[in-house]
Amino acid sequence: MFGAENAQSLVGVGSIILLCWGISENRRAFPWKLAIGAIVVQALLVLALFGVPAIRAGLAGVGQAVDGLSNSTQAGVAFVFGFLAGTPSQPYALTNPGAMFVFAFRVLPVILVVCALAALLWHWRILKWVTQGFGMVFEKTMGLRGPPALATAATVFMGQVEGPIFIRSYLPSLSRSELFMLIAVGMSCVSGSTMVAYATILKDVLPHAASHVLTASIISAPAGVLLARILVPRSPETETAANLEPAADKAYESSVDALIKGTSDGLSIVLNVAATLIVFVALVAMVNGILGMFANVGGAPISVERILGVIFAPLAWALGIRWADAPTAGSLLGVKLVLTEFTAFIRMSAIPTTAIDERTRVIMTYALCGFANIASVGINVAGYSVLVPERRAEIMGMVWKAMFAGFLATCLTASIVGAMPSALFGP
Repeated sequence: MFGAENAQSLVGVGSIILLCWGISENRRAFPWKLAIGAIVVQALLVLALFGVPAIRAGLAGVGQAVDGLSNSTQAGVAFVFGFLAGTPSQPYALTNPGAMFVFAFRVLPVILVVCALAALLWHWRILKWVTQGFGMVFEKTMGLRGPPALATAATVFMGQVEGPIFIRSYLPSLSRSELFMLIAVGMSCVSGSTMVAYATILKDVLPHAASHVLTASIISAPAGVLLARILVPRSPETETAANLEPAADKAYESSVDALIKGTSDGLSIVLNVAATLIVFVALVAMVNGILGMFANVGGAPISVERILGVIFAPLAWALGIRWADAPTAGSLLGVKLVLTEFTAFIRMSAIPTTAIDERTRVIMTYALCGFANIASVGINVAGYSVLVPERRAEIMGMVWKAMFAGFLATCLTASIVGAMPSALFGP
């Protein structure tokens, strides 16, 4: 049933769209049809994915596949690292079994395996067909031209910089609005490899974690397109089919070559994720050390997390979260923005199931499931500087706004999910 908490989530939908319109580069060019269409598409996708028994059963199968993939990965990790991988047979008595969940051995290796599988599925043309199918949907339903539609679909599965690689030769001729949209959509979604990693982190505290994470990344793409079009409206006269060069396809010489190159690409991602987490967590710890020198407030030391919780608590409430959980949820939103979504998911998984409402945990899963963070600003600048160096200055001028759009896109998705009956996501 639709109740007060669902109506509360609609506050978030309206506020996010109104905020983006208020800082739009052209407020007169508000895309009314796209706004209505994108929200309806998101709502229908959620209803279909969780309300249609056959599709819901398919999502449950995704969860089982994620568990199988995680277990298989652990076999490889255990072969290389032995008992450090957290295998049942330990050479000593465990006083705290939970401490055996080591992020470097339980989550990062999953990224390696998924990247290798993604390369193999692309070589077998399976992933390419799926991407082209989604690209056609974006082209027909959201008015995107072929190349940006394909890149948007590829981004959902491949990542914020990897997706645009598939239309690299088109990038110089894209309009400013289209280029901004690609960056914003990249920050509003996550890659296939990290989807599995997030599901692995959340599986013990969130029922159907894999289903929620997969759904979140897919339905956040329309939200990213919508907010990007509001902030930087399209110019129809510059978005014609003329002067578009053919795109180069990503090719592998054989299945073995795909596995090797996919593993190599995955290693780069793993090292980037690990290094980013180390540096940003260390910086926040330094800031917390400095803040700890001041007097306590409310009986506890001042920290970055507490400050972010206060700042983002109203936004968390607008997403449909009860006020008792809003400070905690707001802190997670701030951690996602400053420390990456990996850290935010890890911290949410550490919150006892009785500490926050299950509805809060579901909504926050959608709000956190995106690459919009400070680290991604650098990743996008570096990536696009290689892909389209002649537009680097233009990208530098829009990347922070794109991060803002990506951050709000996941919040918009969370609001739409919050507006749905909670029974939809039950057992």
